[in-house]
Amino acid sequence: QVQLVESGGGLVQAGGSLRLSCAASGIAFTRSAMRWYRQAPGKQRELVADINSDSVPNYADSVKGRFTISRDNAKNTVYLHMNSLKPEDTAVYYCYAPWNLWGQGTQVTVSS
Repeated sequence: QVQLVESGGGLVQAGGSLRLSCAASGIAFTRSAMRWYRQAPGKQRELVADINSDSVPNYADSVKGRFTISRDNAKNTVYLHMNSLKPEDTAVYYCYAPWNLWGQGTQVTVSS
């Protein structure tokens, strides 16, 4: 079955940390560039971070220095480590794989 399943969201205080996971199945994971997006209420979905098949990461300016994307090819899983969380990081976070495969999303809420 081709799917992405996210986990790890939750409620955290500002300054706290969370780790999101995205488990992939049914895709050529080791050859796939993977992405994390987020969508806050009333806003467009935005790209947060991506990682290519060589594990080279890229980040949105808003999360650079606070978030880290990584992948474990043995587990077909991509992670988003989020530190120093801010209330403006509150959103539903989605995992994405080529082409146009999305996870169900996981809610991250950061309280001030």
